[in-house]
Amino acid sequence: MDRPGGHRSCLSVQQVIEYYGARWKIESGFREIKQEIGSAQTQTRTPEAVTNHLNFCMMATSLTWVYGQHLEKARPRRYATRKRIEYAFADLRRSLARRLKDEGFGIRCLDSPKPPQKPLIARLLDLAA
Repeated sequence: MDRPGGHRSCLSVQQVIEYYGARWKIESGFREIKQEIGSAQTQTRTPEAVTNHLNFCMMATSLTWVYGQHLEKARPRRYATRKRIEYAFADLRRSLARRLKDEGFGIRCLDSPKPPQKPLIARLLDLAA
């Protein structure tokens, strides 16, 4: 039987816990996109630009998680705890940003003495495809 507000009275305690756990993961994902990726700092003016910006933010989030899944060893957590063994998104993002900063995007400027590098970004895009 449905209750006002959409709450079902026939859900077990375990089901309620599972639903709230799933909701927490969704909320965490939005927090990652807004705070870690920076979608909240957009200065877009049109609905299309907002949509494009959000799509790129979600792609960056997905690529960061793909990067983490392909690491052989877990990155050390910035705020380590005994109970948590999984990656923290912020730690993965910092690790990926450091690698991209060191390796670059493989773009060679005409007056650059550096030879083109094999870019990490190409590998990430291959993994996402």
